Amino acid sequence: MSSSKEPLSPPGADDMHTDYVVGQDNIEGSIGPVGFDIHNRVFIVSALASVVFIVLTLMFPERAGEFFQSIVSFSTGTLDWYFMILVDFFILFCLTLVVLPHGKVRLGGPDARPEYGYLSWFALLFTAGIGIALLFFSVLEPVYHANVSLPLGITSPFGEEGGLDTSAIPEATAMGLAGTFLHWGLHGWAVYAVMALALAIFTYNKGLPFSIRSVFFPILGDRVWGWWGHAIDILAVFSTLFGLATALGLGAQQANAGMNFVFGIEVNTTTQVIVIALVTAVALVSVWRGLDGGVKRLSELNMGASLFFFIFVLLAGPTLIAVSGMWSGIQHYVTEFIPLSAPFGREDDAYRQAWSVFYWAWWVSWAPFVGMFVARVSRGRTVREFVLCVLLVPSLFIFVWMGVFGSTALEQLYADPAASLVKDYVIDSYQPELALFGMLNELPLTGVMSTLGIILALVFFVTSSDSGSLVIDTITAGGKIDAPRPQRMFWATVEGLIAIVLLIGGGLSALQAGVTATAIPFSIVMLLMCYSIIRGLNGELRHIRG
Repeated sequence: MSSSKEPLSPPGADDMHTDYVVGQDNIEGSIGPVGFDIHNRVFIVSALASVVFIVLTLMFPERAGEFFQSIVSFSTGTLDWYFMILVDFFILFCLTLVVLPHGKVRLGGPDARPEYGYLSWFALLFTAGIGIALLFFSVLEPVYHANVSLPLGITSPFGEEGGLDTSAIPEATAMGLAGTFLHWGLHGWAVYAVMALALAIFTYNKGLPFSIRSVFFPILGDRVWGWWGHAIDILAVFSTLFGLATALGLGAQQANAGMNFVFGIEVNTTTQVIVIALVTAVALVSVWRGLDGGVKRLSELNMGASLFFFIFVLLAGPTLIAVSGMWSGIQHYVTEFIPLSAPFGREDDAYRQAWSVFYWAWWVSWAPFVGMFVARVSRGRTVREFVLCVLLVPSLFIFVWMGVFGSTALEQLYADPAASLVKDYVIDSYQPELALFGMLNELPLTGVMSTLGIILALVFFVTSSDSGSLVIDTITAGGKIDAPRPQRMFWATVEGLIAIVLLIGGGLSALQAGVTATAIPFSIVMLLMCYSIIRGLNGELRHIRG
């Protein structure tokens, strides 16, 4: 049974196929007795494969852990050059679109106007695309890079004798922040921008279903509605599931560590599983309420609470040092942008392979989730406005947040290394999930603010889960954005279960493996998207010029 809502007639269709909707019935399922699109092939294959993965990992956790570790080793050690070049290309592609005439094309047609104001739009971008990372990595990365991984071979202030070399502090601090900004700035948001732009063009301007397969109509033609298209969407589902599972797993580890820090609750896998189960239950309520009733309200609430948290750290800590360090980090990020982005000719292989490559894989894995979500809330923007805002606004926010948190933690570390919990958690014993709480320990109201940090981590957990569920639901429902609620809740539950089995099957290594395993094939899909974007925008330009 086809959807009752027919696709819009695509402007600029002369550039491509005369009938965009040939064979579309193949991807639109019908509503079954339990409220699922049970006739949709993408849903059936994705659901069955997810269940099989969960069962096998629970049955053979040790073998699963070994397999996951082998994937991580191959991806970071053998394909490091590929991922570095890949993401560099996405930045160049986005910047090229900004300066070309294609930038004046409006997503949705010449008369389209944005559905969300800037504040709401930025709040949605902020929650979906950043989330738990702001809390988990904002202290961990700057401290680690300034003292252990040493981007571009910068000398650590802690020498071989273990003493503190104060002359090395300024450059180490700046490069530690620059190395962090590399992972959370323009590179990653360029990945999201490519995915979101492709979806927006072919959905809003060409009238195709809101599904990743639609982007490949210029390449596959009518075959996009068959098994070629099914394969693309299924790959997108798994990429999203494992990308989200990684974030949820990290969020559960940090929440558990915070509970131990504040309340003495034991840190173990059992507690983390309970955290995932409870937060997934809350996410189900938000998923049931939908985008405007659940996700949007949680996003705006979370943004407000996060800004309060940030302002407290800025004012309660060494404010001038934090601002100065942030600015110095941004300056080094700009001046060292090319060397940090280079795939070859560097001395810091450990930094590139252990950090950068994993992040690039993670951004690619998250691209279907964040890209579809960003596209869904970005109708009415011009291509130029869209690309610049998606690249710059979240990046600048991250630079300010991580610059202040990282500079505050580094000042605590260098002021009194012997008493610094940050040094203990990041450099000595390496307990990354406790890094944030180590920094908060040196500020006033430690217990209150640590509790707020735990709450923020849990709310980010919820918003990531429900946003991802809406996206996966859209993919598996053949592009419908109003698929049945039970189906959304099913995918929210599956996300939680995959995060649980990855934690059981190998912890952090398993989470990293889940990301890289799906990112490798999906990166090829994204490269092909760039060609489709150009084809689609060329048609829009011809339509505008008449």
